[in-house]
Amino acid sequence: MNKKRWRLRCDGKVQQVGFRYTAFYLARRLGVTGWVRNLPDGSVLLEAQGGTASLRQFLIRLKSQPHLHIVKTAIEEIPLLPEEDRFRVLG
Repeated sequence: MNKKRWRLRCDGKVQQVGFRYTAFYLARRLGVTGWVRNLPDGSVLLEAQGGTASLRQFLIRLKSQPHLHIVKTAIEEIPLLPEEDRFRVLG
């Protein structure tokens, strides 16, 4: 499997709408590891790791959620964390 790790910053109406727990649920369903947290400026930062197809599905499903209003997503590929084994919701 071709594993990757993405850092995603999502802007829009992404806080106080269940974004972090939606990401958690989708990541668990798709076998994606990593974490998600709110940022002070109102955006959300995620790191997601998994197979390329799983990461693409994760992003597609996040963007298609009717209660999330993502207007901009910045994606950066970053080094893998081989020891990571789950997806976490951070502060």
